[in-house]
Amino acid sequence: MSDFDENKLRRLDIGVLLIFLGLMRSGKASDVAQDLGLTASAISHAITRLRTVFEDDLFLRRPHGMEPTAFARAIEPDIRDVVERLNATLSGPQALNLATLTAHLRIACRDLELATFLPDVLTRLTAQAPGLTLSVTTATGEETNQGLKDGKIDIGLGFFPDAAPNTVAEHLTEETYLVAARQNHPALHTLTLDTYLRANHLLVSSDGSRSGIVDTTLAAQGLSRRVTATVPYFLHALTLLERSELIATLPARLLAAQADRFDLSVAEPPIDIRNFRIGTLIHKRDERNPLLSWVKREIAGVLTGSD
Repeated sequence: MSDFDENKLRRLDIGVLLIFLGLMRSGKASDVAQDLGLTASAISHAITRLRTVFEDDLFLRRPHGMEPTAFARAIEPDIRDVVERLNATLSGPQALNLATLTAHLRIACRDLELATFLPDVLTRLTAQAPGLTLSVTTATGEETNQGLKDGKIDIGLGFFPDAAPNTVAEHLTEETYLVAARQNHPALHTLTLDTYLRANHLLVSSDGSRSGIVDTTLAAQGLSRRVTATVPYFLHALTLLERSELIATLPARLLAAQADRFDLSVAEPPIDIRNFRIGTLIHKRDERNPLLSWVKREIAGVLTGSD
């Protein structure tokens, strides 16, 4: 854009354009002033600015009011289009047309979500938007934060206790715990606190740490357990439980979905463990992204069992 064009555009604003359209519609400066809540002087100054910018008289004074010139009539459709487009922008993005939508969605989560509710989410999304494609990657909370920041991830699913400052977390449901072991494991016949503490425990830990929320809960009571092994993924834990004498304290939703498949028994833990929240995480720049808003609603629908 040239300097000359920039100078002209700086002299225009939406108010001046509204005055132009008002004069084209009614031809009376007094009517436009009343409609827009302006003074006669403000209308006069606006007309002067318009004439200077467009280098045309635009409106000629006649006994019956202001008569637009041929030039004014010629530019009216373009000015009206500019104002209408800006007005539509102020109203926000148009509603998604799911039937014709073509987009690619990048989701980050842990295998906990992959093994529980994510299949239902993907089915629900693609049934409504056949043109939607998806990529799902496994990621820790820290990796999800970084991926959102770098623009490599669109939405994260899971538990995000350390969400980054420029992200928006939405909590959708709370998760509880159950204890799992192979069928007929003696520890689960009558799971007392003493039996629980004496058992060999398996812990899901992405970084190999042998301490988790259970250990923090026990430590607050002056107690401890023996973590014999750690694995990075929940599905690995289920496989090991099926083939070993280990027990594990795992999210209840995971066991509800997978215990029968891995031939596991479950029991209530003999200690009170705080719940944890499952939800979505997006970057703040996408807070009004219509696609992600729709996706979040569908995820909430799956987790809450609503339409």
